[in-house]
Amino acid sequence: MNNNNTPNNELSRTTADTPSETLSPGYANYVLAVLFIVYVFNFIDRQAMSVFIGPIKEEFGASDTAMGLLVGFAFALLYTIAGIPIARWADSGNRRNIIAIGLTLWSAMTVASGMARSFVQLALARVFVGIGEAAGTPPAHSLLADYFPLSRRGTALAIYSAGAFVGSGLAYLGGGYLREYFDWRMAFILLGAPGLLVALLVRFTVVEPPRGYSEKRTASAESSTFVQTLRFLASSRTWVVMMAGFSLLSLTGYAVLMWGFEFFGRIHGMAPISIGNWMGLIVGIGGSVGTIAGGRLVDRMAQKTPARGLWVPVVVTLAGFPLGAVFLLADATFLSLFCFIPFYVLLNVYVPAIYAYNQNMARLRMRATAAAIMLFITNIVGAGLGPLLVGFLSDLFAPSFGVESIRYALLCALGLGAIGGVLLLVSSRTVERDLLRTL
Repeated sequence: MNNNNTPNNELSRTTADTPSETLSPGYANYVLAVLFIVYVFNFIDRQAMSVFIGPIKEEFGASDTAMGLLVGFAFALLYTIAGIPIARWADSGNRRNIIAIGLTLWSAMTVASGMARSFVQLALARVFVGIGEAAGTPPAHSLLADYFPLSRRGTALAIYSAGAFVGSGLAYLGGGYLREYFDWRMAFILLGAPGLLVALLVRFTVVEPPRGYSEKRTASAESSTFVQTLRFLASSRTWVVMMAGFSLLSLTGYAVLMWGFEFFGRIHGMAPISIGNWMGLIVGIGGSVGTIAGGRLVDRMAQKTPARGLWVPVVVTLAGFPLGAVFLLADATFLSLFCFIPFYVLLNVYVPAIYAYNQNMARLRMRATAAAIMLFITNIVGAGLGPLLVGFLSDLFAPSFGVESIRYALLCALGLGAIGGVLLLVSSRTVERDLLRTL
C-alpha cells in the first residue's frame, strides 16, 4: 500500500479505518482470504445440522417434516428477514465491523444449539444463528466489489463462494466422526467456538475501503432506500427472471446439501463416518472446483459479451442434471457416488455468474442491499423451502415407497432445479441492455 494517487471525492476521503494510500492487490487478496474463512465457518455452523438429523429426530421424536422445518425455515426465515436491515446498515456503515459482529453472534448461537434441551430451544438457537449469518454475505459481497474490478470480480466472488463448500465439506468430514464417537450436543459446541476467534481477525486486520474503490467511481453521499433499491432491481426484467431461476436452482442445491447425508444412510446403508468422508470430499472439493471454475468462466465469457458470461455457465450446470438423476436412482452405491461427483461439480458452476451479475446490475450504494434481496428471495425458496419440501414429500411418499421415499423427494427437487436453469437462460437474452442502467 504505497501509492498516493487516490481519486478525489469519496475515494480521497478517509476515515479511521480507511488509509489515504492505495490498497494493494496483495492486500485485496488477503481480505478475500479472510472473508473466505468467515464463509467457511458460516457453512460449518449451518451444515452441521444436516449431519445430525437422525440423532436429533430420534431424541426429540420429530418427523421428517419437522426436521425439514428445523434445517430449512427455522434458519432461513430469520436469515432472510434480518438480512435486509443489516444490508441497509452495510450500505452506509462499516461493513467490516458488521461482519465481525455477525460472526460472533452465529458462533455463540451454534454453541448454544448444543445446550438445547428441547426441540423448541434448538429451533430458537437456529433462528439466532440465521440472524447472525445474515450479517455475513451481503457486506462481504459489497466489500469484494470494492476491492476487485469487473475483470476479476467473478473470480473473487467465486473464491469467496467456495467457502460454502469447504465449510460444508468440513462439517461433513468432522461431523461424521463426531456423530460416530460423540453426541450431537458436543459437536455443536466444538464446531461453533473457533468462530469467535475468527471474528477478532476480521475486526482488527480488515480495512474498510471507500465505495466504488475498485472502479475509481464515486458513490453519492446518501445511500438509496430499500424501496428505491428494490424498485430499481425489480424494474429490470433480466433481474426478475434471473432471481426466479436462481431460486429454483438453489432449491436443488440446498435439498442435496441438507438431505444427502440421510439419503446415503437410508438408501445405501452407509456408516456415518463413510458418508461423512464421501460427502465431505465431494461437497468440499467438488463444490469448490465447480464454483471457482465457474468464476473463471464468467470473467472470460463476459469479456466477449455480457450474455455469454451468464448463459454459458448455466448450460454447463444443466449438462450435469442427467448425472444427478442417476445419482438418485441408482441402486448400486458405487454408481450413485460415481455420478454424484461430477453432478455436484457442475451443479455449482453457474453460482458465480449470479453473484457477479447481481452486483453488476446494482448501483454503488445499492450493492449490499442488492445482495441481501437476492439472498432473501433465494433462501426463502432454496434454504427454506428446499429442505422442508424434501422432508414433506418424504413423509408423503413413505406409505407407498417406505424408506425409498427420500429418493423420490430429492428427484422432485432436481426437476425444479432444471426449470430454474431454463429461466436463467431466458434472463441472459436481455442482460446487456439492463446492465447499462447502472452507469
